[in-house]
Amino acid sequence: MQFQYKYITMKKTLYLLLFLLSVPGMLTARSKQTPINVQPTFWWSGMKNPSLQLLLHADNIGNDEVKLRANGICIDSIFRPHNRNYLLLYLNTSEAAPQHFDIILGQGRNNRRIPYELKSRNTAVRAQGFDASDVLYLLMPDRFANGKPQNDVVKGLREATSSQAPDARHGGDLAGMTAALDYLGDLGITAVWPTPLLINDMPATSYHGYAITDYYQVDPRYGSNDDYCRFVETAHAKGIKVVQDMVFNHCGSKNFLFTDLPDSTWFNYNSHYVQTSYKISAVSDSHAAVEDARNAQDGWFVDAMPDFNQRNHHVLTYLIQNSIWWIEYAGIDGIRQDTYPYADRKAMAQWNEAVKREYPHFTIVGETWLNNNVGVSYWQKDSPVAPATDNSQLPCVMDFPLMNLLNSALDEETNEWDRGLTRIYDYISQDAVYANPDNLLTFLDNHDTPRFARRVEQANHPHRYRQALTLLLTLRGIPQVYYGDELAMAADKDRGDGALRQNFPGGFPGDTVNAFTHHRLTPLMQQTFDFTRKLLRWRRGNEVIAKGQLKHYAVKNGTYVYSRYYKGRRVTVIINGTDKPVCLPLARYAEVLPAAQAYDVISGRTIQLDTDSLQLGVRDVLVLDFQQADNQYHK
Repeated sequence: MQFQYKYITMKKTLYLLLFLLSVPGMLTARSKQTPINVQPTFWWSGMKNPSLQLLLHADNIGNDEVKLRANGICIDSIFRPHNRNYLLLYLNTSEAAPQHFDIILGQGRNNRRIPYELKSRNTAVRAQGFDASDVLYLLMPDRFANGKPQNDVVKGLREATSSQAPDARHGGDLAGMTAALDYLGDLGITAVWPTPLLINDMPATSYHGYAITDYYQVDPRYGSNDDYCRFVETAHAKGIKVVQDMVFNHCGSKNFLFTDLPDSTWFNYNSHYVQTSYKISAVSDSHAAVEDARNAQDGWFVDAMPDFNQRNHHVLTYLIQNSIWWIEYAGIDGIRQDTYPYADRKAMAQWNEAVKREYPHFTIVGETWLNNNVGVSYWQKDSPVAPATDNSQLPCVMDFPLMNLLNSALDEETNEWDRGLTRIYDYISQDAVYANPDNLLTFLDNHDTPRFARRVEQANHPHRYRQALTLLLTLRGIPQVYYGDELAMAADKDRGDGALRQNFPGGFPGDTVNAFTHHRLTPLMQQTFDFTRKLLRWRRGNEVIAKGQLKHYAVKNGTYVYSRYYKGRRVTVIINGTDKPVCLPLARYAEVLPAAQAYDVISGRTIQLDTDSLQLGVRDVLVLDFQQADNQYHK
């Protein structure tokens, strides 16, 4: 009897198994449910925009019915993309208090419960923005400081090795960056801009960060999301702001949004690789062929970086929410948006407005790599050269034309027509082309350009850097310095980007030179550091430079003279752009030399001005502060 019972039971089990296999999806619905990826991972109640997009990704999730088990939250709409592995829910949270709630997928015994949380707003978030009172310090996390060698190699990621090859990962991380905050504060830095920290799970060259594969996860080779929050919190405690580098023009080709496309409209050119022409001036060119403008914006940078279609409402909402999520979650103070003109102009204007609506004091700067001021101006909010009906809403743009001038003009012998400092004067005299010249991010170099000292022989001419840094820190705009420039680091692009982005000395095990402790710095490195620190610390908190008007004189006797003035206070800069001493007559400059003497910030000397002329040495530079010598800025 026992044998017969077992035989009948086995027979029934076999029939049931055959039945389940005959019904498509029946077995998998019960026994092979894939994990559900929900983005954003949580949200907040009390946001000014009560609409919340939830992107759900899992096998066949798009076929499920959806219900909520929540208080004060309702479903406004559901979008089911062509790819049924996605489901987009649009929720209304206008009446919702902070809570945990459930999203119920499916029906009956086959349903799935997804827990979700609406948090209370983060009252510690400053989102304070940055402005001309700040100096940003740009660093590449992988090349700056390795504070936790244990996370150099993370099992399961595609690029699994770490070496000192130029294009490999070198091991810098958030722990190293956090430990270096005291160094940055002592240097006089008020804001730090790391290149992207989000995960780049790509097969190669993942160190640079611009091929993001998950917009809600810090790369574990840098640390965790919590580590990033601690970095921001620690920076704020030390008086340093944090600017997050974001990339909304493109992502990495291993991003799940591309490997498992919601539909072909999420990426430009129907998600097929067509390279951009890089002729981004075609977007503002009133004579441009339609195809030129389209290809410049919609074309891909490389085949490993699919180009987002921000004209797709669902894509744009996803990107807007991502930036708001990081601001609210981590408490960052600003965003630097990569390759800004290559994304859709109108869509990005909506993004700017959405961020500003939630965080009125927040600052966004766009990478606007054009080589003339009209081209850059076109992308700034309220630009006088753009149609009034096509306002970019982007408050801050990057002054690439000034960077080009600072890198070339200071190698020339200045005349009064077209060489040396005259070219810088001519450029500044055209500031009327900008809606707000004070909201230009100014810089000598960055991670995509040759260093200001391309060759060691350039670094060995300290007057070149001294004049350039003085111009950078005392002209209009928001200055940005690049990690290592304070140490006279030299590099060109002739060996590729990887070699250009050197390790910061002292940031890695085995380094024989340590800039953080000043151990074994060369005389040139120490002199450059001391000069940089002196000028940065003088500038920090200096309202004349941060808020003052600019008045300048046409170049004469090879000398450029300009002044910043605010509330009766004045700073005047005098630069000799020639390879010979200059005897500068002072009568012409009486308006900007209002006293008999002034304190020279650079030399620490008191300069007498009650004479007919001023003697300037070869390539000399003076920063004359008309405050008392013991004023609060002389630290």
